[in-house]
Amino acid sequence: MRSDSSIILQTSTRMLVPLLLLFSIFLLLRGHNEPGGGFIAGLVASSAFALHLFAFDASSTKKLLKVESQLLMGVGLILALLSGMVGVVFRGQPFLTSQWANIYVPGIGDLAVSTPLIFDIGVYLVVIGVVSTILLSLAKVGE
Repeated sequence: MRSDSSIILQTSTRMLVPLLLLFSIFLLLRGHNEPGGGFIAGLVASSAFALHLFAFDASSTKKLLKVESQLLMGVGLILALLSGMVGVVFRGQPFLTSQWANIYVPGIGDLAVSTPLIFDIGVYLVVIGVVSTILLSLAKVGE
């Protein structure tokens, strides 16, 4: 814990980070039907990690992320690529053609799954990975 950051900032960060992450998930899930989506949701989630970095330190922010930011970028790029390939491989359609499927989930019922949502999740992960990498790199330079 950094001794030069305020107790008010640290306390408010502990309350705001979960709210910002929850709001980013909300933006992610509504994005392909209404304003929002993977990019803005990733920026909101990244702002939560940036706030945590300002209030605490780089090592505790890395612990909060739980995975390396480069891994987030890689997984996000693969998800975005795979979402575009679904139509090409299974239906012979152009790259990034939207595909929809209904999956039955016990206890929930039919769940509509789409490639635009998978693409948005990929973008979300890439944005979090890129911004976190930049912020953590800048924090190292500042030490």
